[in-house]
Amino acid sequence: MSNANEVALINTCHGQMVVEFWSDVAPGHVENFKKLAREGFYDGTAFHRVVKGFMIQGGDPLTKDPNEEGRWGTGNPGYKIKAEFNDRPHVRGVLSMARSQDPNSAGSQFFICLADARFLDKQYTAFGTVIGGDDVLEAIGSVETTLAGGREKSRPTRRMSVETVQIVPRESVKV
Repeated sequence: MSNANEVALINTCHGQMVVEFWSDVAPGHVENFKKLAREGFYDGTAFHRVVKGFMIQGGDPLTKDPNEEGRWGTGNPGYKIKAEFNDRPHVRGVLSMARSQDPNSAGSQFFICLADARFLDKQYTAFGTVIGGDDVLEAIGSVETTLAGGREKSRPTRRMSVETVQIVPRESVKV
């Protein structure tokens, strides 16, 4: 059973980000993220896509294996969840689910906005926001990038690792 007073601690190579969830507008996405985090699904993954001034993306289980780099960005937990588009704006620090063209194709990959990206509003499911560790978000978002699969300059030249994602009581965290 989930607790509305829980937050996620995303522990990265640059430090910790604390994320507050929006269960009121995206309960299914919040539950899915918490479930995956509790199973250790995100531990050892990486932010494989960093688009300067836009967002950082992670949550792909394939990023645990450097030999799978050609497939990074395609991994999922083996299922999809239904979109929960809502009125929360995509602004800096917002946690939202990545997906393919199909609105109901989100699984485990998520992104955190580095700046306002209002063109994503009501097209991607926003389900939380960073309430601590903005400096960590900035550090990951500022990493040097190179071409990823020849498409965009978004592949970090150094691994932006996610060591663990923990779900903890809100009152246990100082932000």
